Amino acid sequence: MPRYFNILRIFWSASISAEMEYRLNFIMAALSSVMTLAGTVLMLFLFYRTGYEMGGWPWRDALVVVGIFTFLEGTQSAFMTPNRTRVTEHVREGTLDFILLKPVNSQFWLSVRSISLWGVPNILMGLAIVAYALITRETLPHLAGVLLGCIALLLAVLILYSLGYLLSTISIWYIKLYNITMAMQALVETGRYPITAYPAAYQVFFTFVLPVAFMTTVPAQLMTARGGAGWLLGAAVVAALLLMLSIAFWRFALRYYTSASS
Repeated sequence: MPRYFNILRIFWSASISAEMEYRLNFIMAALSSVMTLAGTVLMLFLFYRTGYEMGGWPWRDALVVVGIFTFLEGTQSAFMTPNRTRVTEHVREGTLDFILLKPVNSQFWLSVRSISLWGVPNILMGLAIVAYALITRETLPHLAGVLLGCIALLLAVLILYSLGYLLSTISIWYIKLYNITMAMQALVETGRYPITAYPAAYQVFFTFVLPVAFMTTVPAQLMTARGGAGWLLGAAVVAALLLMLSIAFWRFALRYYTSASS
């Protein structure tokens, strides 16, 4: 483990140094994140200003869901997307050969090689919105519920990573994944608002087929005392199964990787 932490430190130090060479890009990304988030909050406010509640969620509780989604979107932009796109590049260019020969787990290498600072504004703003929404509620949340919600949020990151890596693994057979990636992003964005705001059929789909509910709604439920610890157990099971599936599917896919020289 110390060796892997040292590798992670080297990878991220190099990535951050490279990102800081283009500081204006970071500033523009931050402004874009602010405008996108403002539009999301404004759209939510337009619903609630008339007294309407999405799926029975009060304004502050729904705002917690928006904050969690923003945090996950930033986490994906910072830690997952830069590495996910490079898997396809390595397969197409044949450089995956060199990674498989390295004395380190290939999935670990491909998952953490790069980091982008462009997602940091969303991470910070998402956490700030969650904190604001919880503090300004009519009844302050219990510390135990907030802690359970934070654990569920970490599990949500694991679920998001596993789904993304499963998608990346398909590049072993099919290089052009851009359309699939966009479709995946569109489906995940349904978690921007409480799942209970959707029709019953969609609620089932986004809970048991594509587990979007476990990424945004469940952490918010626990933080706002709208759900019991059973939801946390469900999130843990989903995260563990998807992680094991992503590992098994990657190992299975490598059997069909023919390398650049074949």
